[in-house]
Amino acid sequence: MLTEQDILNLKRKVDRYKEVLDNTNRYRQIWAKELKDAIKAQLTMLAEAGGLAANISEVSEIQNLEAVVLTLGTSGSGLGESVGNGVYRDLIKQNGSLVYQQLFNGKILVVINFPFIEKYGQPQPPKTIAVYRPEELKEPYFQRHFETFISDITTWEDYDDDAIEPNQRIGFKMNFEKEENA
Repeated sequence: MLTEQDILNLKRKVDRYKEVLDNTNRYRQIWAKELKDAIKAQLTMLAEAGGLAANISEVSEIQNLEAVVLTLGTSGSGLGESVGNGVYRDLIKQNGSLVYQQLFNGKILVVINFPFIEKYGQPQPPKTIAVYRPEELKEPYFQRHFETFISDITTWEDYDDDAIEPNQRIGFKMNFEKEENA
């Protein structure tokens, strides 16, 4: 038998569920009415201010799972695959992108897709910056995301095997490096 407290707890949980569903609908409306255009405007302004040649587009194959994508496009990688008789085919490079993706619940996922050269290793998984409610995305966040994107793809482009990897901090190598520096 349910006690009065059990019923009260159950009602609170149902009310919370209804609130989450209402928020999803509200977030989707904000995205459609203003947020996606605001994201495009912010990214356009930041790319122009930084002198970065980028394409900003909207991906909308599935309603309410739309995205705004700043991409640096594709290019020849400078690497070529032999196709025979001294002929080489350029390996294509995806130059990276910054994505604002609407989630199933109307919140916004911000991710960085790293550059990738076809047939040259495996692409890195996207880097999640954060998930936001629409009202949480303010101007300073866009600048921070953009700067993080530029820093991360610059690091990718300037890969250096001399850099200490986080997983190399354990073990004898780190001990010898400390002794050499001492």
